[in-house]
This record gives sequence, structure tokens and C-alpha cells, in this order.
Amino acid sequence: MKKIVLTGGGTAGHVTPNIALMPELKKEGYEIFYIGSHNGIERKLIEEYKIPYYGISSGKLRRYFDLKNFTDPFRVVKGLFDAKKLMKQLKPDVVFSKGGFVSVPVVMAAKKCGIPAIIHESDMTPGLANKLAIPSAYKVCCNFPETVQYLPEGKAVLTGSPIRKELFEGNRLNGLDFCHFSINRPVILIIGGSLGSVAINNAVRHILPDLLKKYQVIHLCGKGNLDPSLEHVEGYVQFEYIKKELSDLMDAADIVISRAGANAICELLALKKPAILIPLPAASSRGDQILNAQSFKKQGFSYLLKEEDMTDESLMQAIEYVFGHKSEYIEAMGKSPMNDAISVIINLINEAAESKAGKR
Repeated sequence: MKKIVLTGGGTAGHVTPNIALMPELKKEGYEIFYIGSHNGIERKLIEEYKIPYYGISSGKLRRYFDLKNFTDPFRVVKGLFDAKKLMKQLKPDVVFSKGGFVSVPVVMAAKKCGIPAIIHESDMTPGLANKLAIPSAYKVCCNFPETVQYLPEGKAVLTGSPIRKELFEGNRLNGLDFCHFSINRPVILIIGGSLGSVAINNAVRHILPDLLKKYQVIHLCGKGNLDPSLEHVEGYVQFEYIKKELSDLMDAADIVISRAGANAICELLALKKPAILIPLPAASSRGDQILNAQSFKKQGFSYLLKEEDMTDESLMQAIEYVFGHKSEYIEAMGKSPMNDAISVIINLINEAAESKAGKR
């Protein structure tokens, strides 16, 4: 049986694409192992899938001053020894990494042990962890055509992001019923990320009376962000977080308002959902969401509204524009070469595993 090690952690975005690959990897006959940090979010997410999980020492390399900067390099070095020991123990044919700092020693150890490693970079420009791992990689998968220029020649493959199969299994009528909505009025879905977005939450609620004249609104507002005064407003529902019913709510949505995290917007692309993207401002991030949103706007997939330009009027105009041009956005997304990321990545994994077998 072929063996594969999956790695990635630190945030859910560094884990869920790995989870999306698992059913197809099993069909292809791979025995799957996961290497993550001892106590990161990845451990909790992976354990429910009954995949053997191995924790290694992990540290974060920061661009800012922190006392942990003096101790974390030693954790990284220990992580490299841990990962190398696991490579010799598990003897995988290939490694697939979704990034995060825990993945760096795993990819480096794979290279030292002669095991091909494939990296997936979600954002437009590689983050620090992937920058460190790329020299040890066999191939680098990416989501944006513009990313290719930042990667070594011959390594970059435009794949898109693996999307969980269950997201494609939504039922519009079930979603409308769950929200007690009418089938005769269009639906806007607002997604502010797992923690929600205060700026988006406030902006949407401020124009809610005008929105509800035409639209119904599903608002995923993040933990602690429910507004009790809006509990029984007809045509509006709010949830801190939705897991099981998310695919139904996605299917019910005519348009989506979202941040511009790479995994989130790749899901919108795969589901062909016209969207207004409101990226995190550069002051709150390394600017990757702005670049992501600009790329999707350029490709005709989404409408870009910068947070600093967001007013009641500009948000209403964006909603009206996207709703009026829905079919054009859907047509552009339908032509994207990144609609079959899982198949493309599985083919790369098989190719890498065969290249290792050929060297034996």
C-alpha cells in the first residue's frame, strides 16, 4: 500500500484542504498519516477522522519582537529531528503540506530522507513558512495565476484549493427552510470568517432596513457577535457559527459578502457564488487578502470593496451591482481552470510517489 504524510497547522485554513483530499487519497489506495504540532488546532480537527496523528515540536518564526523568539528556534530544530525520525519510521512515498510553521521541519526532513514533498500555497505571495519550505519541495500548488512569478521555475502548478466534498451537497430548499425564508425573495449570505468581522457586521446591520425591502439576509457574524435586538426581524437570521448546515446555506445564497481569505474565496469559486469581497486591511494583516481579492476581481469572479471605502452607500451599490450581474460572474467562474483542484493535486501526488518508486 502507498503511504502519504499530510502536514499543516496553526489555523483551520492549514488543515481543511488536507481533509478535503482524504476521501480521494483513500480511493487511490493511500495509507494516510498526519504530522502536526502537539497541541495545535490541527490535532483536534484530524482526530475525528481516525487518521494516525503524530505531534512534533513546533515554533513560530516572527518578524516582530517577542521573548519566544529566543526559544522557538530550538523548538524548530527539535521539530526537524522529530520529523526526520518519523520519516524513517513511517517510510511515506510522498508528503503533502498545507503550510503553517509546523510543516517546515516536515518538508525539510522529507527532502533529507529522499521523499518528494508537495506544498500548497493558498495566498497570492508565499508566507514565511512556505518560503522556508519551498527549496525542499518537489512541486508547489497555488491558487492564483500571479503566484507563479514568485515561485522557482518548474515547481509551480496552478491548481486551486481542495474543497470539502460536503460543500457541494447543499440543498437550497433545506437552507431556506432552516432560516424560515421565502423561496420568492433573493438571499444574501454574509461570512466574516470564524471570528466574524466587526466592520462587516456593523456595516450590514446599519443598512439592514433597506436590504430587507428586497433581500433576505443570512448573517454568520462570529462568536460573541450576535445582536439580541435583531432576533425576531423577519427576513434576517444570525448565527455565531454554522457547520452542519453550511452547505445548505451556501446553496440558498444568491450572492455572498465575505472577507478574502484564500480558502474562503476558493470555496466561493468552486460553488460559483458571485461575491463582494471586503479584504482585511493591510494594517491588520500582511496584505494577502487585498491581493487575493484584486486577483479575483481581475479574473471577473468577484467584486472588490475595500474596507476603508465601505460606506452605507458603497455597500448598497456593490450589492445591487453584483446581484444585477450575477450571470456574468457565474459564467466567468465556470471557465476557471481551478474548478477541479482535487483531481489535479491527486495526479501530482501520484506522480511524486511514482518518482520516488522509480529511484528505489
